[in-house]
Order: sequence, then structure tokens, then C-alpha cells
Amino acid sequence: MSERTEKLVIIGSGPAGLTAAIYGCRADLEPLVFMGTKYGGQLMLTSEVENFPGFPDPVLGPDLISRMKSQAERLGARLVQDDVVKVNFKSYPLEIHTAGGVTKALSVIIATGANPRRLDLQSEMRLMGKGVSNCAVCDAFFFRGKKVAVVGGGDTAMEEATFLTKFATSVQVIHRRSELRASAAMKKEALNNPKISFVWDSAVTDVLGEAKVRGVKVRNLKSGREGELEVDGLFVAIGYDPNTEIFRGQVELDAKGYVAIHNGTESSVPGVFVAGDVHDFRYRQAITAAADGCKALLDAEKFVKRKLEVTVAS
Repeated sequence: MSERTEKLVIIGSGPAGLTAAIYGCRADLEPLVFMGTKYGGQLMLTSEVENFPGFPDPVLGPDLISRMKSQAERLGARLVQDDVVKVNFKSYPLEIHTAGGVTKALSVIIATGANPRRLDLQSEMRLMGKGVSNCAVCDAFFFRGKKVAVVGGGDTAMEEATFLTKFATSVQVIHRRSELRASAAMKKEALNNPKISFVWDSAVTDVLGEAKVRGVKVRNLKSGREGELEVDGLFVAIGYDPNTEIFRGQVELDAKGYVAIHNGTESSVPGVFVAGDVHDFRYRQAITAAADGCKALLDAEKFVKRKLEVTVAS
């Protein structure tokens, strides 16, 4: 894409990538951002955001991304809506491949995020942000005094269910098996919570409602019987998949497929830094992703400065 060697290329355009771009402009790194054709990350599927600092009134997820994008562009970031299809981090300068060609860079920030696993139901996506959610910490407040369901049986699902009991009147956990996969501590906490009940050996086959969730249709996987649960919200907590496929064999990944980090935000490759949910499977918040973007940029800035000083000296 570029004949020159870029100081900084950012791959990804959620809160992590766009924050890195904003700070990169102020550091005079002239960031080139490959946003991807599906840009903005999970906030693009989020309705009202009430917990991002600086917004006294709720802001829609896509509007928050739009403001970050406009701020980055105003400061001079070059935003390209191309997908990165391959990288070569085994040579230096680093290479980033898109349909438009090959870009070389002194430093790269990986901010490609992670995707929550879905139930693969049309109704699930139609009601996403209208009662369907993947994040209890983000959305539990909207279900104060209401009934909700959680799909899943692992630690994440138990964490979501337990957190939701602070707001909801009841939480029904729908699990495909007859026993939870969660750790002993998480399992014990959920099983002993009077607000949590369990629907075993079952799967959600449909989400009911037009403008908002009014219930879910559930099928028992052993008997085949179907029934409906009347709930106001559905939290899908069956895991996340980090967007790291193009980085396999190029940087170190952990056992779950997330990019491993060392010494702050560094990957296993010098000059390649990491920000956001592509490595963070614990917090997964817009504000922590933005913070990661800032930290990755500060680390990249120091790396590029050293490289440029060596070049001038030689």
C-alpha cells in the first residue's frame, strides 16, 4: 500500500486501535490504521453505553466509535477500511499485507479484538442490544428488577450470572449439560445463590420479541421437548474467539489463542505491540481496551525512537 516504511501501523479500529491512533498522532508517528471492512469492534453491536468516562448521558456504541474515529482523523491518522490478510513479522521492517498491497513498518500495534461466540440464531442478532447481550458488567444495570437468562456453563457464565443477581430479580442459567464446567469455587457460588436457578440439558432455539426481548424458546436435548421462558434479557456467555488467525506462526499465542504479552504490551516479536481484547480475556471493557491502546502506543513510541536514533547514527 505504501512505498515508504511507515513508523507505525495499527491493525484494528475498536477503542484500543483508535486510542492508539489518537496518541500516535500526538507522538508524531503518523499512524496508518487498517480498520478492516467490519470496523469498530464490539461497540458497533452495543446500544447504550453508560460507563465510558466523559459522557454524562448514555451514548450509543456506534456513536462512541464514530467520535473516536473523527478525533483520530482530525489529528491526522490515516484510516484505511481494508482487511489485513497476512503479516510477515519474521523480517524487518515488518510487513503487513492487504488487498491493496504490502506495507512495511517500523512498529505494529495489534488491536484486532475478539468476537463473542454466538448461538447462530437470527433472532439473537436482531435483538442484540435490545435485551440480548454478551456483557453483564456492561448491561446489567438496564435489567434492574427484571428477569434474565444466561446461556453457558463455564466460569464466564457463572461470573455473569452472579453479577446479574445484584440487579435482576431472578437469573435462569441455561446449560447444554447436566453439570457445570465452571471451577469449583465459581460453581459453588452460583449453586448457592438463591436468585439463580438452572435449566439443565437444554439449548435456546429462539429469542422471542419484536422491539425487545420478552422470552426465549428452549429445547431439552434429551427429551426433545420445547418450552418457553419468560425473561426480559438474555446474556450469551459461551466464550470468545480472539481475532488472531493471521498472526499464527508470527507471534506467540497462548493456549486460548490470545496474543501473549511480555514486559508491558510487547509481543514476542520486537516492534510488535498488543492492545485490547486480542490479549485481554479477563476484563473485556471498552475503557480497558482504550487504556491498552494508550500503553501500547507509548511503548511503540519508545521503540521507534530508538530505531530512528540508530538509523541517524549509522
